[in-house]
Amino acid sequence: MAEPSVMEWHVVRTKPHQEYLAEASLSRAGIETLYPRISEHKMIRRKMESVVSPLFPGYLFAKFILSQSRMVQYAVGVRNVVSFGPGPAVVSSDIIDGIRQRLQGGVAVLQRARFAHGDVVRIQEGPLCGLEAVFEREMIGQQRAMLLLKMLVGQVRVVLDLKSIVNS
Repeated sequence: MAEPSVMEWHVVRTKPHQEYLAEASLSRAGIETLYPRISEHKMIRRKMESVVSPLFPGYLFAKFILSQSRMVQYAVGVRNVVSFGPGPAVVSSDIIDGIRQRLQGGVAVLQRARFAHGDVVRIQEGPLCGLEAVFEREMIGQQRAMLLLKMLVGQVRVVLDLKSIVNS
C-alpha cells in the first residue's frame, strides 16, 4: 500500500452520464483529472452524426493522495472510487501517459478503416481464422465490418470486428 502523502492516479466511477459533472467538480476542488472521450460517427434518427462520448463510460481518472479520497468520493457526479482491498486501486502513470498520447484535445479520434469495398481480407481470429473474404463495408459506429465469405453453397455475409481482419 502506498504512503498516504503520495499523489497517485485512481479510477473514479461516476453516476450514469455524469462524467462531465464529476470531472468539473473534481477540477474545481484542485484535483487533476483525465476524462478521455472518443469521437465517432453514429446513426442517430436515421441520420449519420459525429458524436463525442466517454471513452470509458461511467469512469474517469483522478490524481490525488489518500487523505483526499473522502473529498473525491463526495464530489458532484461521483458514485465511488474504485477499490481493490483496503484502499483505492492505483493506476500506473505509464497507462495514463499512454492514454494521453492517443488524445487530441482530450478526444481520441478513430482512424478510418484501411479497407475498401472489394478488398480481399484474411480473418485472423475466431472460428473463421485463416479464411479469406471480400470486404463489403464498414458498419459505422459499431467497429465491425460486413464481409462476403465464399462457401461451398455460395457467398455468405458475415459480420466481424474490424480488429479481426487484415489485408490479405
